[in-house]
Amino acid sequence: MKILILGSGGREYSIARAISSESEAHELFFMPGNGATNSLGTNLNIKDYEELAAYAKINEIELTIVGPEAPLVDGVVDIFKSHGLIIFGPSKEAAQLEGSKVYMKNFLAKYNIPTARYIETSSIEDAFKFADTLLAPIVVKADGLCGGKGVIIAQNHDEAKVAISEMLSGKSFGDAGLKVIVEEFLDGYELSMFAVCDGDDYILLPAAQDHKRLLDNDEGPNTGGMGAYAPTPLVDEELYQKVRDRVIRPTLDGMKKEGAPFQGVLFLGIMVVNGEPITLEFNVRFGDPECEILMPLMTSSVSDMFYKASTNKLSEIKVEFSKQFAVGVVMASGNYPYGSSTPAEIIVDNVNHEEIEKYTHISYAGVSEEDGVLYADGGRVLVCVGIGENIKEARNRAYLRCGQVHFAGKKIRTDIAYQAL
Repeated sequence: MKILILGSGGREYSIARAISSESEAHELFFMPGNGATNSLGTNLNIKDYEELAAYAKINEIELTIVGPEAPLVDGVVDIFKSHGLIIFGPSKEAAQLEGSKVYMKNFLAKYNIPTARYIETSSIEDAFKFADTLLAPIVVKADGLCGGKGVIIAQNHDEAKVAISEMLSGKSFGDAGLKVIVEEFLDGYELSMFAVCDGDDYILLPAAQDHKRLLDNDEGPNTGGMGAYAPTPLVDEELYQKVRDRVIRPTLDGMKKEGAPFQGVLFLGIMVVNGEPITLEFNVRFGDPECEILMPLMTSSVSDMFYKASTNKLSEIKVEFSKQFAVGVVMASGNYPYGSSTPAEIIVDNVNHEEIEKYTHISYAGVSEEDGVLYADGGRVLVCVGIGENIKEARNRAYLRCGQVHFAGKKIRTDIAYQAL
């Protein structure tokens, strides 16, 4: 099968790696890809979606998989479908579940899906007034896309008001913050859950936990994610069923009523409070780095799952996962997440240890390639993934792999999966 993957990160690399491992018959294309994806397929440089759809049509691309949120919110799925192409991801209208936090929160309220108390407003006065009714900490969110960084957890009312002021003035996140959500802080533990949906049916994947903060012990600024592990032992079958009944089913039914059936990945940010799942947010694509640890756990066909979800035929297949655990540790560049970094050569030691060879791998993200040499380009550079019979074994193997990767300024957390351990 000819498959086109949109995106350039570790998420897209890990999807491609999983598809490549299931069959050599697949021919992969990336737009734009990164310096390492060209070892798995062909990188393209066609930024215009109409042109890209025309290329896909001429070259008989049988399936397109969209990785990041921006093309989805921009309507790439609608464009490809207008050309009669099969593409995995939600329509522009359905992608508002991530593209607009205001749309998402109002949707949750309309369909009685449990979520935190909130106000959505562009009025600084109303935002301040509502914040005064809440106990600190207070959560302040920019309405639009901010690359996973548009959420501030203010530790007191003064901090909350500064965050509100800076968002509404455009200082923090530009146009993405000209409407804000102010909501109550929920005290519990957070989960990342993913439902692959075809508009009617869905498949719920094993729950993962992400580590958002830059530094050990969950200190430092928020990032796009510094590591993750799956499945988490913090979820039992009862909790999975509550999420199915109270969140996923009413969301799919509600989106059909809204005239925007949801196809693609519904990423549920869930806070568990006293055993009850409360919806923090929706995203409309796989999380990164969660995707990097879920893909290697799949034992059934990855490409088949994407294809069946894109053609409203999920009920025809059974998606299966191994009983193992996966831990992913992100390696970031020296100035992440504060600013850009000077490109640095990546040196990966030869693997002579059978355990590392068999149970670990690297998913590349922010890298470029020149004359066969990979360079760390800044941001989150790569993810070292370890697989094991338990979380501790997977974690230890992931860190063994980390010890074999070197570049100037590399930055990692040393406590990934500490919640479970």
